[in-house]
Amino acid sequence: QVRLVESGGGSVQTGGSLRLSCTASGDMDGRTYMAWFRQAPGKSREGVAAINTAGGNTYYHDSVKGRFTISQNNARTAVYLQMDGLKLEDTATYYCALSQSWSAVIQGSIQRFAFDHWGQGIQVTISS
Repeated sequence: QVRLVESGGGSVQTGGSLRLSCTASGDMDGRTYMAWFRQAPGKSREGVAAINTAGGNTYYHDSVKGRFTISQNNARTAVYLQMDGLKLEDTATYYCALSQSWSAVIQGSIQRFAFDHWGQGIQVTISS
C-alpha cells in the first residue's frame, strides 16, 4: 500500500509563488513516475507536471511550462512542485500521484489512467 501526503497549499495573489510537497511511503517498488495533477471546480483532473523517478526527466502541461518546476528528493520518496508566476486559472485542488506504469507519460502528455496511487488533495487558491 502506498500513501501520499501533500502539504504546502494555500492562498496567494496573482504573480505569487507556492511550493507543494508530497511525501510517499509504503510499498513503492516498481514506481516509474510521480506527478502532480489538479482539478478545478467543474473541470476534469489534468496532469500538471511529472517526473521519471529513475532518470529525473520532467514533463509539464503547456499551461504551466516556464512557471512550475517539479523535483524529487535524493531518496525519491518525495516530490515537490514549485509554482511561480501564479495565475487565477491555477486555482484548483492539487493531487500528488504515483505510477508504476511506463505508460504514465506518452509523447510528453501525462496520462491520468496510469496513476494508481493518489494523495488526498490540497487546495491552491489564487486571488487578484
